[in-house]
Amino acid sequence: MSLLKSLLLNLGQHDSVSGEEARLLSSVITKEALFSTGDDIVAIGSRPIYSSLLVDGFAARYKMLADGGRQITALHVAGDFVDLHAFLLKTMDHGIVALSPCHVAFAEHGDLKMITEKAPHLARLLWLDTLVDGAIHREWIVAMGRRSRKSQLAHLICELYVRLRGVQRTTDWSFHFPLSQAEMADVLGLSVVHMNRVIQSLRREGLISWTHHTISILDWVRLQEVAEFDPTYLSMMREPR
Repeated sequence: MSLLKSLLLNLGQHDSVSGEEARLLSSVITKEALFSTGDDIVAIGSRPIYSSLLVDGFAARYKMLADGGRQITALHVAGDFVDLHAFLLKTMDHGIVALSPCHVAFAEHGDLKMITEKAPHLARLLWLDTLVDGAIHREWIVAMGRRSRKSQLAHLICELYVRLRGVQRTTDWSFHFPLSQAEMADVLGLSVVHMNRVIQSLRREGLISWTHHTISILDWVRLQEVAEFDPTYLSMMREPR
């Protein structure tokens, strides 16, 4: 069950996962691989026959522009199925890249289809995982279109902290975050220079510290206010699904 620990913690935030459901997941998620920083876990244009579970590390969903520019459209942490949607979409219109060394496990699409037929409650929880992905996308669009860049970054830090806390990847108010400022610029759609200014703004206000790939939240209440952060969209209330 070690491969499933973060996934079960993730799903368990939404509803109870039975022992039988955990054993079924364990029986279909058996293959695993390691990816180095910068490796594509899933390539643009590929037609994967499996979906990838991030066991450890950070990964990103991204799109490439004709001029070589990159926009990161999602960040993934341990416990995320980074391409569960590929089960039905078939051809990937975007890529998934490792932003740190990543440990990944795989579930074949044929086995996922079996889960939808034989374990409807588990299938609903996995479906919810993709719905939360969609909710996160909506928040990112709102943040990019309507929030100040300082508020946008504050919101992202709040979101990451809550998601990582749910899979036991935080220490008090701190978490490991290996992305460079250039990669963060690709997340927020900024230049590296502008990205640095936004980070410095949050530091000057005493809201965060960010050193040696560790982000520490110094004032959670104020950071949430700056971000206008409401975690409802993450659907972390545990209730029957």
